[in-house]
Amino acid sequence: MPLNQNAPTVVPTLRYDDAPAAIRFLTDTLGLVAGDVHYGPDDRVAHAQLSWGNGVIMLSSRAQGPSPFDTGRACLYLVVENPDALHDRAVAAGAEIVMGLVEQDYGSREFAIRDPEGNVWCLGTYQPAPVSSAVAAPAG
Repeated sequence: MPLNQNAPTVVPTLRYDDAPAAIRFLTDTLGLVAGDVHYGPDDRVAHAQLSWGNGVIMLSSRAQGPSPFDTGRACLYLVVENPDALHDRAVAAGAEIVMGLVEQDYGSREFAIRDPEGNVWCLGTYQPAPVSSAVAAPAG
């Protein structure tokens, strides 16, 4: 099947002890949009997709036993046009701010929060672009 060049080709995937609470936090506090959410027979989140602009993250509940996919905490960066407004929204929602609003040397205005399970979400105006030779995913 050919790749959809308009869809993300790198998709961060997170595991949470309480995936439904993580989905609520990310949608209510930051404004990510929940898409498909699938539950397993044990009422745990088997697969969920959350969108941010043209990007997507996937998340699910942690495995009940050892799993190579339960890698621990992550740091993610979300590109925003107005970090000040989103910072105010996060503060109003009670998010833990781990880096206040700052002007970075590389031209970004940004801040960072920690979600209830320890992942750090950085939000700012820096918008990197792929180098031209990396636009197409390598052939399998």
